[in-house]
Order: sequence, then C-alpha cells, then structure tokens
Amino acid sequence: MSTIEKVQEEVLVKEQVAINNEIVLFNDDVNTFDHVIETLIRVCEHSSEQAEQCAILVHYKGKCTVKTGSFDELKPQCSSLLEAGLSAEIV
Repeated sequence: MSTIEKVQEEVLVKEQVAINNEIVLFNDDVNTFDHVIETLIRVCEHSSEQAEQCAILVHYKGKCTVKTGSFDELKPQCSSLLEAGLSAEIV
C-alpha cells in the first residue's frame, strides 16, 4: 500500500467516526404520542411513518435513536427536542 493510499484510508476512517453521534430519545410519562410524533417530524425531518415508529419504540423499549450525524449537526436538533419537553441526549 502506498503512502497516499494509506493517508486516504485514514481520512475516510476519521470521517466515518466523526458522524457517529446519535440523538437518543427517552420514554417519559408526560408527552403524548401525537406530541412526540409531531416534534420528530418538525425537528428531525422524519416522515410521519418514521416518527410514529420511533415513538412506539421509545414507548416499549424505553429509548430509540432518532437521528445520527456529526455533533455540530445534532446539537441544535437535540436542543429543540429538549425545548419541546422531550427527553433526549447526544451519545
């Protein structure tokens, strides 16, 4: 493997690691399914089906990854979820 190929491979690996953050949404006893679904559609740009599936997973499993990407991309979205009264964090 040449030096150029090795450097390119290292850059690709670093890029893949950089977008490996997730917003995890947690279950609570406060928010309605409709509120969670509407918020996921608005904030995370989910389809209605995707938002509904996430809401169901959160309800039955306790948590669900609702978005992946770089930390800088996810931070404002996670803040919006928190402002809407949902329980979420970036991991």
